[in-house]
Amino acid sequence: MPTKLYVGNLSFKVTESELQELFQKVGEVRSVKIITDRYTGQSRGFGFVEMANAEDASRAISELNGKSFKERQIIVNEARPEREDRRSGRREGKGKGRRY
Repeated sequence: MPTKLYVGNLSFKVTESELQELFQKVGEVRSVKIITDRYTGQSRGFGFVEMANAEDASRAISELNGKSFKERQIIVNEARPEREDRRSGRREGKGKGRRY
């Protein structure tokens, strides 16, 4: 079963392929996504890595959390599922309910 990991405190210059290369050293990577600003395209400094199984995800957390990567100490932990606001069906989080 694939396990999605949150990766935070990323350098704004890190690419998805560089992040994939880092995580492939500890296990099989299914997907990598760096979150970007919708208007500027600039990295927001965090992303998600989906590992092939729970063992690889656990190994990635233990070996990479707190590791220096591109001059930043990255944060790696299990991603929390996105929650929706029960009343409106909107996703909960920063900017909740805003329309542009």
